[in-house]
This record gives sequence, C-alpha cells and structure tokens, in this order.
Amino acid sequence: MRLLLAEDEKELSKALSVILKHSNYSVDTVNNGIDALDYGLTGSYDGIILDIMMPGKDGLEVLSELRAAEIDTPILMLTAKSTVEDRIEGLNLGADDYLIKPFDTGELLARVRAMTRRKAEYTPNILEIGNVTLNRENSELSASKDTIRLTNKEFQMLEMLMENPNMLISTERFLERIWGLDTDSEINVVWTYISTLRKKLGNVGANVQIKASRGSGYTLEEFDLDAADQPEEEKDQKDTDK
Repeated sequence: MRLLLAEDEKELSKALSVILKHSNYSVDTVNNGIDALDYGLTGSYDGIILDIMMPGKDGLEVLSELRAAEIDTPILMLTAKSTVEDRIEGLNLGADDYLIKPFDTGELLARVRAMTRRKAEYTPNILEIGNVTLNRENSELSASKDTIRLTNKEFQMLEMLMENPNMLISTERFLERIWGLDTDSEINVVWTYISTLRKKLGNVGANVQIKASRGSGYTLEEFDLDAADQPEEEKDQKDTDK
C-alpha cells in the first residue's frame, strides 16, 4: 500500500517514514501543505497522514481542498492540539481519524491499518490464491513446500498481484505504486524483483506463477503443478520490459 506522509518536522518525518516502510508501506514524504495538496490530488494513495501545522497551507486547508476535489483517500490527521473543538473541525471537514502528538508508533500503525481497511471492503490479513498464502502481518509467503519471509518490495509486488489475480499490472504501475511518483529507478528494477519472486514461488512449491505479457506487464495465474511444464523462462520476462 502507498501512503503520503505530510509532516514539516523533518526528523519526525524521516523517523515515521522508516517505521512505515519497515511495515511494508511505500511512502512519499512532503514537508509543506502546498506539496501535500499537489500529491494528494493525484488520488494515487491508499492513505494520507497529514500534520495540521505546516507551512504553505495548514493541514485543515489541505483536507478541505482534497475533499472539495472529491478525493476520498482516507486521511489521518496529526496534531499537537488536544482540544475537542479542533478534532471536531477536522472530522467535519472529512478527516477519518486523529492522532495527538506525542504518540506511540504502535498506535500509529494500528490507526493506519484501520484507516486503510475502511477505504473499501474489509481487507483480510491473509491473501490466498491457489495453494499460496501471503501474510500481511509478517510478510511470509507459504505454499506446499515451505514458508519464507519476503523483503519489503517483494511483499508489495506480490500483494499487488494477489489482490488482482489474472489482471495485467503494467511495469509503470509497479514503479508508481512501490517506488513512488518521483522515482529515478528504471523499469529493469521491476524485472529484477519479478525474477526473484518467480524463484521464491517455485521454492515454496506454489501453483501460481507470474506471467509476462510482452510489452505490457505481468499477471499472476494458477497452473496445475502435476501437469504443467516449468514456468516461463526468465528471458520472456526480459522481453516484457524492452
């Protein structure tokens, strides 16, 4: 999942970004309200963490303008103010939740999880396709032979594929959602992670495989372990990104 973190205290922003990334979120960070509004208006986030006191525009202004533009991304407000009136104002403007500084990072993560679940239907902690399970709590991939822990970006890529089985996901979409709108990474990095994921799926005995559509992207599909040949050669994957 991709989050936008808008916090003008740079040290706090850096610390929160590390914590969120360690919990398998992709994070874009901004330090003022003008950038927060510009990024938020793209509608490409699963959640926004928005500090109230920021230069350029304060968090309440950003919140109000996002909702006026019909951006329905869940928004968690961070504030040093603890008065009920301040919280009521934000909630009336369309905030989904409030967290008062200073806060425990465990509570922040719990509120982010709850907020992003509310965006649509309830999202289970365990994703299942074929004989494969992916645990969102601990990033573990399991199938008939083994259980292994995925790295942050491996987890996020497989999560996207498992949330959209048999649907084509473009290389550009992976880059945008996982590496960020301002990434300098090239498309070859996507192939590198896809290649690693294919090997790990094979190692755990998965009956799903990542298939390449030349020049378009990737899909996750089930196959018959007993009847199938070996999954696609990686050279086909390389052709996808040419």
